Amino acid sequence: MDDVFKALADPSRRALLDALKVRDGRTLGELEQVLPDLTRFGVMKHVKVLEEAQLIASRKVGREKFHYLNPVPIQLLSDRWIARFAKPVVRAMADLKTQVEASQMQVPNQVYEILIKASPEAVWRALTSPEMTPAFNFGARVEGDWRAGGKLTYWTPEGTVMWDGDILECQPPHRLVTTFRANWQGGVSV
Repeated sequence: MDDVFKALADPSRRALLDALKVRDGRTLGELEQVLPDLTRFGVMKHVKVLEEAQLIASRKVGREKFHYLNPVPIQLLSDRWIARFAKPVVRAMADLKTQVEASQMQVPNQVYEILIKASPEAVWRALTSPEMTPAFNFGARVEGDWRAGGKLTYWTPEGTVMWDGDILECQPPHRLVTTFRANWQGGVSV
């Protein structure tokens, strides 16, 4: 496990892994292009460290050696410390970070979409049911006047308002557009 942390600690090695994530099965010559400031020998040393940590698997075909990303050691690290405790929450936070950082900030400020393989009625029920929302909203249950111009409120288990908002569009079970006002630490309005 120490070898995995050592391998991941170096930005050049992370760049090699990122390149293999984009296109797997690269030769050493192709990996050299990822790190143009390093000599061939320097790139070879980084590849060797990654191979020893089993983060790269390589296969020789004829005279060429091809390198492949092996994410198994990283998954094992994740399973050891994250999976048992908070995997769904950590995954949601990572997804949120990725989506927010990748999006361009234009009017409106945020738009979030997700593809859920379920009937529209089942998704609508999950979003609007006080019994179901605590499972994916930090324990908060929703109450709402489910119509355009209505209000919605998310209540904590202690009975305080976690966040609330206005319902801008409401077309059950297909469309729900709301504002968002956080009511913790001074609040945030979106």
